[in-house]
Amino acid sequence: MRKHRRNLGLKGIEERIDAGLDNPDLGPFLLKQTRDMISSGDNPRKALDLALRALKSFEICAEGKPSLEMVMCLHVLATIYCNLGQYNEAIPILERSIDIPVLEDGQDHALAKFAGCMQLGDTYAMMGQIENSLLFYTAGLEIQGQVLGETDPRFGETCRYVAEAHVQALHFDEAQKLCQIALDIHKGNGAPASIEEAADRRLMGLICDSKGDYEAALEHYVLASMAMAANDHEADVAAVDCSIGDAYLALARYDEAVFSYQKALTVFKSTKGEHHPTVASVYVRLADLYNKIGKFKESKSYCENALRIFGKIKPGIPSEEIASGLIDVAAIYQSMNDLEKGLKLLKKALKIYGNAPGQQSTVAGIEAQMGVMYYMQGNYSDSYNIFKSAIAKFRASGEKKSSLFGIALNQMGLACVQCYAINEAADLFEEAKTILEKEYGPYHPDTLGVYSNLAGTYDAMGRVDDAIEILEYVVVMREEKLGTANPDVDDEKRRLEELLKEAGRARNRKSRRSLETLLDTNSQLMKSNGIKVL
Repeated sequence: MRKHRRNLGLKGIEERIDAGLDNPDLGPFLLKQTRDMISSGDNPRKALDLALRALKSFEICAEGKPSLEMVMCLHVLATIYCNLGQYNEAIPILERSIDIPVLEDGQDHALAKFAGCMQLGDTYAMMGQIENSLLFYTAGLEIQGQVLGETDPRFGETCRYVAEAHVQALHFDEAQKLCQIALDIHKGNGAPASIEEAADRRLMGLICDSKGDYEAALEHYVLASMAMAANDHEADVAAVDCSIGDAYLALARYDEAVFSYQKALTVFKSTKGEHHPTVASVYVRLADLYNKIGKFKESKSYCENALRIFGKIKPGIPSEEIASGLIDVAAIYQSMNDLEKGLKLLKKALKIYGNAPGQQSTVAGIEAQMGVMYYMQGNYSDSYNIFKSAIAKFRASGEKKSSLFGIALNQMGLACVQCYAINEAADLFEEAKTILEKEYGPYHPDTLGVYSNLAGTYDAMGRVDDAIEILEYVVVMREEKLGTANPDVDDEKRRLEELLKEAGRARNRKSRRSLETLLDTNSQLMKSNGIKVL
């Protein structure tokens, strides 16, 4: 009976709240209650109910006029939906929050619109829709720059944030431009070797590393490490030491790479404990290094050390961190041709990620790598099926224009050829061609590899003239890039001569027409793919 009376009492309070929604003090009161509930982590459903009531009160009191309190309420409401995993509910809420502020009404309105753009970008990023997130990050950055000025340190922080998003999307040129703006701002506004400058340099090092400019990456990493050491950020110094080791490894300076990794390992063991995933990540780096220099026994030993740590997941450790480590170890086993072990680890990683909405692009990448391993095993049916699943996820997550998507299309095309699905293979190669040339250009070696695959497929379909035209282009490009004595050139020339003989023609040293239009593609092949369609 007491519980029943309490329920009646709560219902009565709620009825009085609903009846007083036109009270201008009610919206702010409910919004504060909502924020307190979010901070404590208690009852997110109740927090959602309070936020919806607060919004209703703000709507009644605003009487159609722009209200920054209502904008704030919309931001909080969207946060609750995201915390509940209901991203599709958050999107229209945030779009509405962007529409309300009026830029001409002053700085507060402009910054409210900026905050809405950034939160909407974050929400799309959590859904795995990187391109959509970048659109709103860019819009937010422009608004903030106009309001605060393009030398304000806060604008610099946002430049770095958006640069990181471009790195995730593999847009390294745009990332580098934004990161340089952030670096210039923080060098001009802060003390020498500030922690903000260190963060900029660390990101710039990653960008240069990704673009293959390892010397420049090394310079930025070293300066970042020095700045972090000056600010007593010991753990950050160790993390940068790992990046320094990566740069040394890329430059084949193996002894210096080992020294950097071991230095980081010592710090991580003392600060995080010997069984922390960060320690395992250094073991993975060492395993990769020893694998590259042919010391497979040492490589496997470090892999096993890492897997022992990854196998004991402790509370508080993000499961994605474990999955990422498993993927890295799987790649090492793949390079050592231990495909069964590699597949086993990728399946574990796949299980960890599950069907999380924001991880579908990552899951697609794992499936694509599994497809490569199945192909290497000669298991073409499983390779085709898992590539099909990966490509569907790439399309759904908005990755239809990324280089990784082009790679997966090319690999699935190879699986189709082995399964005698020649027409489907041609469609996949053509789509890969169209996507990837935009990223790398028609003269890139990986692009030429896709052209070669497409030529082989056209030959199999009886489109001999198209195949010849492509191969004539490929041979000319390979001769220019690799020299006439290279085995790859000999292989392509042999294939071309066979086709010409079949067609009763001689090789046209100057192609009959430019292939730059026909071969409008860009493609990067997975490094494990040395397979050509014959």
